[in-house]
Amino acid sequence: MSMYNWMSLVPVMLLLAVFVHRYHWQQRISAQTLQQARESGLAEPASLHPLIDRNKCIGCKSCVYACPQQLGHNVLGLFHGKAELLEAANCIGHGACKKVCPVDAITLVFGTEQRGVDIPQVDDNFETNVPGIYIAGELGGMGLIRNAIEQGKSATRALAKTLPKSSSKSYQVVIVGAGPAGIAATLQARELGLNYLTLDQDSLGGTVFKYPRGKIVMTQPVDLPIAGKMQFKETSKEDLLEFWRDIEANSGIKIQYQEMVASISARDSGFEIKTNRGLYTADKVLLAIGRRGTPRKLGVPGEDHPKVVYQLIDPDQYVGRKVLIVGGGDSALEAALSIADAGGEAAISYRSDSFSRAKAKNRARTEEYAAASRVKLYMSSNVTSITPGEVVLEQRGQEVRIENEAVIVNAGGILPTGFLKEIGISVDTKYGTS
Repeated sequence: MSMYNWMSLVPVMLLLAVFVHRYHWQQRISAQTLQQARESGLAEPASLHPLIDRNKCIGCKSCVYACPQQLGHNVLGLFHGKAELLEAANCIGHGACKKVCPVDAITLVFGTEQRGVDIPQVDDNFETNVPGIYIAGELGGMGLIRNAIEQGKSATRALAKTLPKSSSKSYQVVIVGAGPAGIAATLQARELGLNYLTLDQDSLGGTVFKYPRGKIVMTQPVDLPIAGKMQFKETSKEDLLEFWRDIEANSGIKIQYQEMVASISARDSGFEIKTNRGLYTADKVLLAIGRRGTPRKLGVPGEDHPKVVYQLIDPDQYVGRKVLIVGGGDSALEAALSIADAGGEAAISYRSDSFSRAKAKNRARTEEYAAASRVKLYMSSNVTSITPGEVVLEQRGQEVRIENEAVIVNAGGILPTGFLKEIGISVDTKYGTS
């Protein structure tokens, strides 16, 4: 081969060398990230997450670039030339990865082979196995505000298409819940001109209303019927609630608060909805309630003491007090951090050895506060009893007694399975399935 021919191959060989180097570099990064996630207990996704079919994946990295959590993390990456969920605990179930995949290699699923998640049965139109009853938002596994809003809109549009042309019912649809999904559904119902009724057992905002004062809320821009685009990416609980109050005041929607639904029964090709205030009939029902209506309790002696509560409202009430927070999710970590910032003595008891279900930002701040002795951690521990002046823990086979003036149990909530079963709605436990 002539010298000229050899020289013409040099650029090709250089490009090949760069490609091979980059490929091996990506392999090392992905392998290290996976190993670190497994060692730190962060390999289990908290909720909805992508399941990648490696036989279909072409390694184009579209999903990697689309992931909104990718900045500062390696949630998705390439491993052996295929997309892989690397930092599973940092996945927020946004679903952008599935939308951009050009070969339909991604399915969004709940749970894993090791950890099941209870999810009510719904079809592609968000209708349950009980015809005429729909579910949107957190109850269906969609805790992310943007996704809950999209579900609320979509479910309302879907049920509107099957409404009877004439009806003797009080309402065409009763919407239960005024959180993100319920607000979106209410706006959509008004925009479509439906005769609707929206009920909430508490106040505007649903789960967001129960967040601690000053909590930072993460979401993504989303279009709301009537109100237009919701531009927030990061905001406070108070600002988000004020935004929704303005929408409620200016859009003409009506929501009845402090009204709890006691039962829903099938009646005359529709439903009868009984509440603590009255009785209504409707052609359709949309459940936009949360999953945490009933807090999960510890079931230990002394839990009925007045100092034990199940959510943090105002950190300032714990200034100068010794507070134990039980749990390892975002609510628990944020409660401990807020109390520490307010001047309280916060400690966390968690049954696992890592905060795998919490966001990376909260984990990092908690570790920082623990290193500075601003928050004390009792990992791999369980509360065994509570007295007026102390809490007794079991930690790795040892009894630990700590002085205590207040306990906040953030152990999650119990899915309202009994309520759903009374209605006739089936609940499946998902082990890595959609």
